[in-house]
Amino acid sequence: MTADWLAGGDRRTVAIDRIERAALALFLERGIDDVTAEDIAAAAGCSRATMYRYVGGKPRLVRAVMVRAAGTVVARVEAAVDQVPAGRRPVEAILAAVAALRADPVLRQWLIRHRSPDTDEFLAEAPELGRIATALTRIAPDDAAAAWIVRVVLSLLTWPLPDAAAERQLVERFVGPALRAR
Repeated sequence: MTADWLAGGDRRTVAIDRIERAALALFLERGIDDVTAEDIAAAAGCSRATMYRYVGGKPRLVRAVMVRAAGTVVARVEAAVDQVPAGRRPVEAILAAVAALRADPVLRQWLIRHRSPDTDEFLAEAPELGRIATALTRIAPDDAAAAWIVRVVLSLLTWPLPDAAAERQLVERFVGPALRAR
């Protein structure tokens, strides 16, 4: 007799957690583009149909794993900018997000090591990351501005400047005024 792969709690919760953990491990190992739905289902110990029933297709799963992983970054950024005045908050939130992503070994590996144009576009356009960017910077809801903030953060991760002071100067000079002008 085969053991129930969903034993030990609410079946839906256990299934989602197991599938998301398997997906994250594969994404970290091979990158998002090189992992298929079949790979994720096999790593989670379920069928592809079961994976689709609990978490949907690969795009929905990538978003769910990304949002789950971003939780630690969000907490760090919130703590770093909690007392920052509203006019400075977008700049400080962007810089704090870059620092938090660089400090997180899992996200750093995922966002820097496994880069591709498709992954970058997916991340930049993910509405979940846009909502996080809006909440952290406290700008008025604006999908285009939120996507631009995500692109700024991804750019600084991909093409870092020589030091934190140079990155601060760039963000203060070009990003700060654009977001304040809104």
